[in-house]
Amino acid sequence: MDILLIVVLVALLGFMFWNSRKRMQKMKAEQEAKNRQTVPGAEVLLQGGLYGTILEFDPEDLDKPALIEIAPGTAIRVHSQAIIRVVTPIEGDDADADDEFVDAEEHEDAEFDRADAPAIESIDPEVDGKRKPEA
Repeated sequence: MDILLIVVLVALLGFMFWNSRKRMQKMKAEQEAKNRQTVPGAEVLLQGGLYGTILEFDPEDLDKPALIEIAPGTAIRVHSQAIIRVVTPIEGDDADADDEFVDAEEHEDAEFDRADAPAIESIDPEVDGKRKPEA
């Protein structure tokens, strides 16, 4: 009976070691794929929930901040580990980052018509905080 218990414990320890090693290899492969895709021009998701485009990133020195453009003309510096994942990877080094941006006016949603949109209401401070539709 003692031998059966020892065999089960050894098998359990072996399974735990094998499973841990497999998970580590998977995490390493995901990290390498992320590092290959983290290049200037790629759209990324930051830890705070912000989306942006990489302007500057040094994969050799991860302590150096990355420069991320969150709006046209607005760039922020973030720690390189704040980049959670690459949303839109750039294929190849010769990809032009400006081609990745889509003009919202060119691709309007066909189901949404601005004429059918409800009127925008605002609070007029002169009318005791009551709402009235804008003209």
